Amino acid sequence: MGMSNGSPRGLLSDINVTPLVDVMLVLLIIFMVTAPMMTKGVPVNLPETTAKSLPQKKEHTEVIVTKEGNIYIDGIPADETSLKKQLKLSKEKDGSKQVLLRADKDVSYGLVVKVMAAIREAGINNLGLVTAPEKVSPPQKLSLKK
Repeated sequence: MGMSNGSPRGLLSDINVTPLVDVMLVLLIIFMVTAPMMTKGVPVNLPETTAKSLPQKKEHTEVIVTKEGNIYIDGIPADETSLKKQLKLSKEKDGSKQVLLRADKDVSYGLVVKVMAAIREAGINNLGLVTAPEKVSPPQKLSLKK
């Protein structure tokens, strides 16, 4: 019971948190729906392989080569000369640096080699090629019909 001061209703000392909870739940739902849309990347159709993944450093730079031959450094468009410059600056700032190369499977081998050479010319020796796991078809049922 609230304290009375002579008025018929008295004092109420409880806070109504129902509107606060409603607003928080709506915000939570909005963030849950929009969070997957906030990840932005360059679509690349990676080659498939059965090789197991290698351990990688937490801090790495990603170089992407698209089907059209466009080059991106961590999602930012670049060309071969700016690729070298940016990687050199990054290496000077961070010391040893790991670069992951993500090239579309339809890109010419020559372009991939040029990008790899530019990465090496920037002084980076830790280079990894990103591939997709090979799709294995499910085992087929054998029929013993004659």
